Amino acid sequence: MEVESQQQQQQPPTKNQISKHLRWFLMALNFTIMVIGTAVSPLLLRLYFLKGGTRKWLSSWLQTGGWPLLFIPLVISYAHRRRCGGGRPTKLYLITPPLFLSCTVLGFLVGLDDFLYAYGMSYLPVSTSSILISTQLGFTALFAFFIVKQKFTSFSVNAVVLLSIGAVILGLHASGDRPKGESNTLYYWGFFMTLAAAVLYGFILPLVELTYAKAKQVVSYTLVIEMQLVMGFFATVFCTVGMLVNNDFHAIPREAQECELGELRYYELLIWSAILWQFFFLGTVGAIFYGSALLAGIIMAVLIPVTEVLAVVFFHEPFSGGKGVALALALWGFVSYFYGEFLESKKKKPLVDPGHLDSGNN
Repeated sequence: MEVESQQQQQQPPTKNQISKHLRWFLMALNFTIMVIGTAVSPLLLRLYFLKGGTRKWLSSWLQTGGWPLLFIPLVISYAHRRRCGGGRPTKLYLITPPLFLSCTVLGFLVGLDDFLYAYGMSYLPVSTSSILISTQLGFTALFAFFIVKQKFTSFSVNAVVLLSIGAVILGLHASGDRPKGESNTLYYWGFFMTLAAAVLYGFILPLVELTYAKAKQVVSYTLVIEMQLVMGFFATVFCTVGMLVNNDFHAIPREAQECELGELRYYELLIWSAILWQFFFLGTVGAIFYGSALLAGIIMAVLIPVTEVLAVVFFHEPFSGGKGVALALALWGFVSYFYGEFLESKKKKPLVDPGHLDSGNN
């Protein structure tokens, strides 16, 4: 293998080699933006509420409102396909009507999930909501078992049980974690809304994987971005309707003036929130494309400690013993699940071929 590698280095790169290099670059880029989006975007959302923000539909809208940014990689992909097309006509878009319809439904579900998460985040510390959201790994495993026939192993069952126990412990220690001036009722509303967001997103991830598997066309990374654009658009439509009903558009200028950060910083916060949430969603669908829905859930779970530390450092959130136990259980569940997946990985075949970057797209 080493001799063959040296020979390849001495020769000019072929089209297949360039495609392979591009695939690895896209994979690395995808996981990088997912890590950044997953770790930082919840902090920005919480910062919005801590500094005087109160509009839950607006904060929901920000989670997918950056969907037009996806036109940038799509334009680059189109130019690449056109240049490599050998003079053949190049399709402007790859998504088919049935796939567009599926992504529309998924988009509305994502919009609902955005609202549930934003509502919960408005009343919960980041450290608490992050641990609660980690339970979506267990729900993803459960729904993946029924939707995409993902196998249950003793390791995945152990992970589900541990994550569930952690969520229960957080609920029992709510009194020591509740922000000052917040009632028990509001805290528990936020608690259960966040848990509902975890359940719903655990349902959405296998649906996205099923959509890939049922697509009657080659699932390239370009197509994945188009699908995310459609989902982001309709999730934003869902949240825009909520903003209109709640008069959020009229409240934004007043809220900007009253924000503790200052008016300019307020709008900067909104813009960066939209950008980084787009990192999260694009990275998530890419993780499903290159691996599975459960891989996406694993990456989110492993980043819990990062978000926890950042929340304690920047927001000075209390970190009680109960929260520490819940975090330990979440990490234990993650390690258990990851080890089980590692043992099963050699036996599974991917639902889509990651090697198809733009095959059949012209």
